[in-house]
Amino acid sequence: MSLWVVIPAYDEARGIPATLDALAAQHDPSFTVLVVDNGSRDGTAAVVAAHSRGLDLRVITEPVKGTGAAADTGMRHAIAAGATLLARTDADCLPAPGWTAALRAGFTDGLELIGGRLVPRTDEVVLRFWERRGLPAVVALAATFGRFRPGNRGDDLHGPYVMCAGCNLAITADLYARCGGFPRTAIEDVHEDRALVNAVRRAGGRIGRRRDAVVAGSVRRVRAYGLVGTLGWYADHRHRPDVVDVR
Repeated sequence: MSLWVVIPAYDEARGIPATLDALAAQHDPSFTVLVVDNGSRDGTAAVVAAHSRGLDLRVITEPVKGTGAAADTGMRHAIAAGATLLARTDADCLPAPGWTAALRAGFTDGLELIGGRLVPRTDEVVLRFWERRGLPAVVALAATFGRFRPGNRGDDLHGPYVMCAGCNLAITADLYARCGGFPRTAIEDVHEDRALVNAVRRAGGRIGRRRDAVVAGSVRRVRAYGLVGTLGWYADHRHRPDVVDVR
């Protein structure tokens, strides 16, 4: 089964080499990496092209700004190129060495959409005590809250809501096409990962979690927005910061 890892990237020239290094260190190296340069102004595409490090690495562009648009372009490009399994992470994240192997195991077990475990990065800044201890708990709380929020409930939605963060999810190509994929939107408008989960639920896809599919995510948004602001941002944009693309 052909696995492609899609990474939407906007102005990530400084940080994306670490993401690519993490992917190059995977225990299961049988995958293609597709970076979707989303109109970057800092030479992201050139940095990626010069940083293959043994990866099967491709770069395409999506000029329409938006994580949903870029991710959808990448997923559909991968499917057209023969991908049967699709994974997504972000250009400020570090997949753990067993990430791709855990996703493959989830697919082998019959899952069609997989959400992994998100932990904070420890290499960017020195984490404060509450960040080290509290952020995983906040993620768990958000996952629980998602099961009860009105927007994730409806007669047309099959099965319980399962949080699948955009930086750590995987889906079969068949299900992606069947459910319509990521909405082609900007992150300021729609959290495209939540929209994808509900589209999968409408299509009757089998969703599950893999705690061994671990990705370390950046804390830069938490540092910029504060904890309360970050929670408000992810709760349907109740907090709208002046600068969304924190770099």
